[in-house]
Amino acid sequence: MMKPVIKCNRISIPSAQESLLDVDVFIEGILRGFGADESAVANIAISVSELVNNAILHGNKSASDKVVTVTISKSNDCVEICVTDQGSGFDPSNIENPTDDANLMKEVGRGIFIVRSLMDGVEIEASDRGTTVIVTKCIQ
Repeated sequence: MMKPVIKCNRISIPSAQESLLDVDVFIEGILRGFGADESAVANIAISVSELVNNAILHGNKSASDKVVTVTISKSNDCVEICVTDQGSGFDPSNIENPTDDANLMKEVGRGIFIVRSLMDGVEIEASDRGTTVIVTKCIQ
């Protein structure tokens, strides 16, 4: 299995859940360097972990020849993080509401809902070449 590759503000990991810790350490370190408080660090880390896990499992289908890339940047007092997979994309309008009665007992389907509740902005760009989820959070 390949190892995570870090270049400046970007980390690329193999499509393996074992790499989630590497992303977490990377993101939390940069956020602390940006001066984010611990509440913002926790909310962003939870969101990124969920997005990376989705990219590994649902986007790349855990394919060993595909990677997930995470980039982070700061503009003024806001952080933008992009999580990109190499899957076949999906239609974001097909994401079911996990708070609907029919979905309450399902074991999956809460990730994007949680991310939307913790972050200030969430955009999903999907194509047949992969999906990029862009999240933003003001940290000051």
